[in-house]
Amino acid sequence: MIISWKILLRRESFSPERKSIRAGRCSIKESYVYIDKKGEMKICGMHISPFEQGNRFNVEPLRERKLLLHRREINKIAGKIKESGLTIIPLNVYLNEDGRCKVEIGICRGKKLYDKRD
Repeated sequence: MIISWKILLRRESFSPERKSIRAGRCSIKESYVYIDKKGEMKICGMHISPFEQGNRFNVEPLRERKLLLHRREINKIAGKIKESGLTIIPLNVYLNEDGRCKVEIGICRGKKLYDKRD
């Protein structure tokens, strides 16, 4: 996989999700990012384990989560992925100093079937 472009953005999150991310209970193994018909970026397949003390405010672990970007940034990314073979994947998820959840995404070109690189 060749990463051609990286961007850092904010993710819409709820308090129990932030606490689970702070505890390191987040996985982006099988996740990907897409732009839906409304023009919003969403991350799909990201697993955030429910917070033990979260009671009724916990949300389901594998739901689609909205990514917060300006419209011009979404249009710029949409223009880049219209090239053949490009996809958007999350590279890193963390909390910054203010306690906001940040996601680093990359626009990548997949490797060919005959390519043996990892």
